Amino acid sequence: MANPWKVYFLAIVSFLVGTSEYVISGILDKISDTMGISITSAGQLVTVFSFVYAICTPILMALTAKMERKKLLVGALGIFVLANILSFVLPGFGLFVLARVIMALGAGMVVVTALDIAAKIAPEGKQASSIATVVMGFTTSLIIGVPLGRMIAAAYGWKSVFGFIAITGLLAIFVLYKTIPRVKGDAPVPLSKQLALLKSRKVALGLSITFFWLGGYSIAYTYISPYLLKVAGLNEEVLSGVLLAFGVASLIGSKFGGYSTDKWGVSSTLTGGMLMHIAALILLSVAVTLTNSWLFVVAVLVLWSFAAWSSGPTQQYNLIRIEPNYSGVMLGLNQSTMQLSMAAGAGIGGLAVDRVSLSSITWFGTIGVAIAVMASFLLFSWIREESRKTSKPQEHVLSD
Repeated sequence: MANPWKVYFLAIVSFLVGTSEYVISGILDKISDTMGISITSAGQLVTVFSFVYAICTPILMALTAKMERKKLLVGALGIFVLANILSFVLPGFGLFVLARVIMALGAGMVVVTALDIAAKIAPEGKQASSIATVVMGFTTSLIIGVPLGRMIAAAYGWKSVFGFIAITGLLAIFVLYKTIPRVKGDAPVPLSKQLALLKSRKVALGLSITFFWLGGYSIAYTYISPYLLKVAGLNEEVLSGVLLAFGVASLIGSKFGGYSTDKWGVSSTLTGGMLMHIAALILLSVAVTLTNSWLFVVAVLVLWSFAAWSSGPTQQYNLIRIEPNYSGVMLGLNQSTMQLSMAAGAGIGGLAVDRVSLSSITWFGTIGVAIAVMASFLLFSWIREESRKTSKPQEHVLSD
């Protein structure tokens, strides 16, 4: 198996992990109905997974830094598969939450290790594109995994989704063991050194953009299925197709964000995308109130997804340019921040549904993204100010 195909297979593994995380939003109403719990309680499954992923992954990766990478990937994937089997067979909500915790522990190590292996087995000069391929596998789970999970849940019951993931994961373990080469681990980077970067006001503010942008998105997206069924009035028959269109729009938005950043710069793309994100959420709130046209609602959903995910690659590049000498650490901190923001978003969304109404989630999501916009304006003003200060001595030398 040539190295490019090995990278693509790592992307498939990343797709499985992403599907296990995101699919909850697509089947939230079914979990609520069959387990006899509220939508809010079911939504906290996202909070639990994301929180455990964010907090434990950096610690586990630091503890296993010296471990041979293929062995670590196969072991982590084994934990992930076991958790999916438990999700499929164990009864009751409490045991399902426990299975989600175990799943998050394995999932975080799988994704980070897959990215590490992809970079190390890639040909010289192709490391970045190999990493992007694995990341694309994770993103594709939103496009294909969530609507596919919805269709499987409709046909065989929602627990069967995790049964399918477990079977596919077992096949993946066999293929990984046979095809992926042995790759050495790295010298561990102490967590204290990674967290020391947070003392920089630019780093802290940059990560806050991720937190509020994705947190605002997560407030609304976590409850997207019940929102579309109960507030927007969509039929169950069209929901899978709508989720697919939503996912495709996220991929296009991500691609456009990368292109726009190269062409028009970080500040224009990031702030423009988030302002469009806010406009789409407000328009969605108005659309479900004033119109019965599900086609118009779907069009607004597509705009929302496109705008939201156009910020993804731009924000990652934004963080790298803040600390270019610590790009790997910055991306790792960003991954943890993303998961924490999704946990917080799901939790806040649950409170909004419980204390206000299901229809309020888009308004609360708007507030989150608006805070991210204000943080980005402040960050870019700091960067411009520092740029002026560093350029003044050079201008003086030239004038002399």
